[in-house]
Amino acid sequence: MTRRPDLPADPVIRALVQQARRERSQRERRFGPGDSGAVSRRSVLQLGAGMAGLAAVLTACGTGGGATGTSSSAVQGRDVSATDKSVYWANWTLYLDYDEETQTYPTLETFQEQTGITVYYAEDIDDNDTYFGKVQGQLARGQDIGQDIITLTDWMTARLIRLGYTQEFDRANIPNADNLLDGLKNVDFDPGRKNSLTWQSGFAGIAWANDRVPAGMRSVSDLWNPEYRGRVEVLSEMRDTVGLIMLEQGVDLAGAWGDDEFYAALAVLEEQITNGQIRQVKGNSYKEDLISGDAVAVIGWSGDITQINFENDDRWSFALPDAGGTIWSDNLMVPVGATHKRNAEELMNYYYDPAVAAQVAAWVNYICPVKGAQEAMAEIDPELVENPLIFPDDATLAKAHVFRTLTPEEETRYNGDFLTAIGA
Repeated sequence: MTRRPDLPADPVIRALVQQARRERSQRERRFGPGDSGAVSRRSVLQLGAGMAGLAAVLTACGTGGGATGTSSSAVQGRDVSATDKSVYWANWTLYLDYDEETQTYPTLETFQEQTGITVYYAEDIDDNDTYFGKVQGQLARGQDIGQDIITLTDWMTARLIRLGYTQEFDRANIPNADNLLDGLKNVDFDPGRKNSLTWQSGFAGIAWANDRVPAGMRSVSDLWNPEYRGRVEVLSEMRDTVGLIMLEQGVDLAGAWGDDEFYAALAVLEEQITNGQIRQVKGNSYKEDLISGDAVAVIGWSGDITQINFENDDRWSFALPDAGGTIWSDNLMVPVGATHKRNAEELMNYYYDPAVAAQVAAWVNYICPVKGAQEAMAEIDPELVENPLIFPDDATLAKAHVFRTLTPEEETRYNGDFLTAIGA
């Protein structure tokens, strides 16, 4: 992704620059709900019901980076929230309710009207490693990276907390955080949720174009069919791509596996890249290749496929393979050096209101982490109340697996070898 230049230090000029970037980003968006009167994106799958069993599985989603408490030379930024009513938020693409006709984010608009706080929202994150590489130097020096909230996946969240690159919340400013699902309240990388809160959770599985793969797919091996050579893409998130291959090889992702299992799966990935079966390894941008037809089958994320289906007449199918898929969470954090911490906490509190969380979930179609949102969804889109990709049932969760916590040494070595294998 394109590296953004550093923001001006002057808060007024900085605000103008961020606003211009936001407006440009909105103009350039290729995706949106398509119907300004509809808040929700309809789901392809209409299976199962209820939240039973979700807490048990999502408890394990808090994995990936070791214990907290490692010291850092970074220092907490000076909070100017009282005098500067703004907040800067970096997120992934297609990860917040959006109205294409007005080019606004409805829930953000409501928040701004209610609080007087201006939100500068940027779709800056394409994958965890790319984003971390962009901001690591500034975080290590305790500098403001130009964002007051960043949204990263469990394992990267664990790394930032371990390195001391986040600010601890004042939970008195986030009373709605009590609505976090019980299974997410005490993850191993952030006991008590002092430095992070779940934004959304989701599944990684396989997806395919219905017109090119009319028989459907049931396994990762189906992606290696020579008929699709050069038209397959996989995710640049190691735990999802390698994790799905490991599951097919019979590995318990949450168990006591080691080098032999990891490198056996990595060898399969390397082979499929070398022989041309895999076209590219990508972050969120794989969606564009599905839409253009350059890719016909992928390892992808559940919410992405539901979203692009809404605008493209259900051209694709998504499934957790018979051997299982992965489950993960993305988390909100206030980076060290951020200067609008109080405003950031007020924004987080707003999104943990069940009615607001339901409105977001209806659009993004990922697993909602907020208690009460399923009941609130009945007022927004009754068809989504029993959607297993938003409110998973036991049958869906039984096929979802968590990639175990890696030691810092394993994380460095495995991730480095993965990046080498994919040519990054």
